[in-house]
Amino acid sequence: MSANLNATASYSPAYSTSYSNSTLLVGRVLIALLFVVFGYLKLSNFGGTVGYFAKWGFPLPQVVTVIAIIAELGGGALLMIGWKTRWVSWILAVYVVIAAAVAHRYWTYEAAQVFAQTSFFYKNLAITGGLLCLAAMGPGRYSLDKH
Repeated sequence: MSANLNATASYSPAYSTSYSNSTLLVGRVLIALLFVVFGYLKLSNFGGTVGYFAKWGFPLPQVVTVIAIIAELGGGALLMIGWKTRWVSWILAVYVVIAAAVAHRYWTYEAAQVFAQTSFFYKNLAITGGLLCLAAMGPGRYSLDKH
């Protein structure tokens, strides 16, 4: 039964391929856009990104920067076109969890930064959730995986 008592059609929890394929495409592209944009920003400010990773105590920050750029630009591009979507989604999910665990430990920040870092931490968890949904559902019809 629909929550709207005046609804002409009842809600159907059934899987709808036409609706789901379009929704998967839009969701996949929006998640991918995040990685492509930030991968590009890391690439265009390589030195600054190396310094950022060095600040966090990563060993070989230049290598970590290259890995981050490949993960974000490459993974984002692959998600966008829908190629190896399930694998890429799992890899990026792990990558985002690591980023949250290393850079957004809100409980270690000064009071003035706790709110922002808490927000970043939980946004990363939400992004991980979206990636896990893609890993479970696959890319949908509008992807290279399906052609």
